[in-house]
Amino acid sequence: MRTPIIAPSILSSDFANLKSEVDEVLRAGCDWIHIDVMDGHFVPNLTLGPPVVKALRRHVEAMFDVHLMVEFPERWIGPFVDAGADLLTVHYEATPHVHRALQMIRESGRKAGLALNPSTSPDGLSYLLGDVDLVLVMTVNPGFGGQALVPSTLAKVAEVRRMLDDAGRPDVHVEVDGGIHVGTIRQARDAGADVFVAGSAVFDEPNRADAIAALRAALGV
Repeated sequence: MRTPIIAPSILSSDFANLKSEVDEVLRAGCDWIHIDVMDGHFVPNLTLGPPVVKALRRHVEAMFDVHLMVEFPERWIGPFVDAGADLLTVHYEATPHVHRALQMIRESGRKAGLALNPSTSPDGLSYLLGDVDLVLVMTVNPGFGGQALVPSTLAKVAEVRRMLDDAGRPDVHVEVDGGIHVGTIRQARDAGADVFVAGSAVFDEPNRADAIAALRAALGV
């Protein structure tokens, strides 16, 4: 079983003190920083753009896991690569040219991720398994933090992990995002996930080190 990766989502952080918030969770022992980018079209919310990522990148050396919840993500791959993203994840539902988007990311020298909304079948992954470094299974409907995990998505996590292993891609990460906390993280791990996006479960807690330690304890690590 892969070593679990904890990736706090800055969507739940205090945007007025963003660098301090990121520094704090890194000191607290997280592994990646998950950056949710929303355009108000693909999802009903707006967050941040390349200038914010670029500003953080000047001061932060951590892995930037940039989740593009935007229509036609091809338009934004270049700007976020230039801003300092290490991994860019696009949504299967957001463009008719998913393969092209994944190729653009990989040709830029970055890791490529593909996200699936709760209602999206993983069947379409079959011809893309050779082009991804990560598959993100949304465990809530995207757009807002603080939602409860959709239980049926755990079966999809297991199916995606099986598809990857059967295709000879055990190296590909399976990430879960939405409703991840001490009461759900082990279920997601048992289903096959190894990257865990936690927003409210980390940033809503006064002691972020204790929050991250509690997530790891719930995972049994």
